[in-house]
Amino acid sequence: MAKPKRRYVCQACGSVAHRWQGQCADCSEWNTLVEDMPATVFSQKHDLSSGGRAVEFVSLDKPGELPARQSTGLAEFDRALGGGLVPGSAILMGGDPGIGKSTLLLQATARLARDGKSAVYVSGEEATAQVRMRATRLGLADAPVKLAAATGVRDILTTLGAMETPDLLVIDSIQTMHSDTIEGAPGTVSQVRGCAFELIRYAKENGVALVLVGHVTKDGNIAGPRVLEHMVDVVMSFEGERSHQYRILRALKNRFGAVDEIGVFSMASEGLEEVENPSMLFLSGRDQPLAGSAVFPAMEGTRPVLVEIQALIVRLQSGATPRRAVVGWDSGRLAMLLAVLESRCGLNFSSAEVYLNVAGGYRLADPAADLAVAAALVSALADRPLPDRSVWLGEIALSGEVRPVAHAGLRLREAAKLGFALGCGPVDPKLAPSGIDYRGVGQLANLVDRVMANA
Repeated sequence: MAKPKRRYVCQACGSVAHRWQGQCADCSEWNTLVEDMPATVFSQKHDLSSGGRAVEFVSLDKPGELPARQSTGLAEFDRALGGGLVPGSAILMGGDPGIGKSTLLLQATARLARDGKSAVYVSGEEATAQVRMRATRLGLADAPVKLAAATGVRDILTTLGAMETPDLLVIDSIQTMHSDTIEGAPGTVSQVRGCAFELIRYAKENGVALVLVGHVTKDGNIAGPRVLEHMVDVVMSFEGERSHQYRILRALKNRFGAVDEIGVFSMASEGLEEVENPSMLFLSGRDQPLAGSAVFPAMEGTRPVLVEIQALIVRLQSGATPRRAVVGWDSGRLAMLLAVLESRCGLNFSSAEVYLNVAGGYRLADPAADLAVAAALVSALADRPLPDRSVWLGEIALSGEVRPVAHAGLRLREAAKLGFALGCGPVDPKLAPSGIDYRGVGQLANLVDRVMANA
């Protein structure tokens, strides 16, 4: 039998190399190649068409009750999941260190246990005494949660097999888990893939809702092999800035619900608190209209969220190169928008520094924010406030045309509920009345005229 060839797997991107090298050829990261177990090479004589067990097929239209979702006791968590936990599902939650992943899951398991469900919390990073100390600070010390500190997957599955099947199993974190059947240290590609496979198989076979906590890289991606995100049913990202009190739980992949649905939390001294109206959180402190401030009704899944976009224009006295600083929005899209304003509207930003910020640390990726950003930039350039209690939405083309956006009626209705009286956006004859004075803007030049006239 031929000797199996060695292979080296990059811990950052999962690419495979047949010899060790200091830098990965695919992602250019240094010192990330680790020797992995070679794949078993089968001879062509092996026939896999016999010798296995029969697979049971069922009809898609088979009558019967579908699995009922389980509420975590946190409405914002349930919203991000699509309505609650699905029995037998595997959830992968990632987030920056210290953002509150363990706190959120400890609160969810405690509330689930208080409702009479069986919840198991396995920590591979903290001792049980440390987890209990945090639970005491959060007021959850009396919750009947089964707590353990372990890193061996064989030990965990053996213990779970000897006890009553839990409703919820939390593994914190998957990068600390280790299987004695796989060579390599915890956190390597082979260990993460193998441990996740065994835990997910247990959850599927026993109808247990499984939550895996995942570390993230410096780029914000979940560490480990990309196949891990394909193996699970739901991928969630817990986002937020440490300097801000709010946290956003975002569903990036969901086989049982809508994608990009979010849950909003606020970090308090006693843990994470749910925010029922995120718009009021992001718009807090707006007492009077100021130049360079525009409100944009964003869409997060099925929920409209109003955020404030702030712009500042600083004229340079010398021939220094002007800066372009962006927080919470795409810098490339800002450069495109500035080019359209200069080319189509005759405005001059080439000799000015441009600073753009989305208030509250919120991050926007919606093209419909183009008009709100343009309104904030023009308002800052002219040093004239936008009309009071107004919202702006619309995508801007390179020709200067303001194009329609999705869910415009829903966005405007949410703005009307919060007391906004004026909405400016693309000309859309199909737009139904939404309880707000709506004015169509066909071209970006029309926006400039309105801002300059303050009408």
